[in-house]
Amino acid sequence: MSRPGDAGAAALVMVAGVALVMTLAAALAAVAIVWQARSQASAAADAAALAAAPVTFRSYGAAGSPAAEAARFAAANGARLQECRCPVDRSWAARTVVVTVARTAHLPGFGRLTVRASAAAEFRPAVLIQD
Repeated sequence: MSRPGDAGAAALVMVAGVALVMTLAAALAAVAIVWQARSQASAAADAAALAAAPVTFRSYGAAGSPAAEAARFAAANGARLQECRCPVDRSWAARTVVVTVARTAHLPGFGRLTVRASAAAEFRPAVLIQD
């Protein structure tokens, strides 16, 4: 036998349950968006480092500096170049470039979050003259 206030209590529990499920769904969606942005930033950093590395030796068709080439490839992959440790070195010595890129993730209900990723690429010019 039900009492007069039972229906209201059950409705309140149901509303609380639905609110909890919706909050968890929003949080999971935010985590997925951040994970995707992190993955895309990582790919953009890899591309930027690989593009900049040979330009430290010779331009190889690039119109500009290693940093400009890194920025171009970061932008093509949806990110912004934050830092490029890509010193020009005309010697035949191996060198490593390191780039950092940033990508903005838009989280519905939470605002914006900037995700950063770094990557390094080694370039060995001496390999170019080997058969």
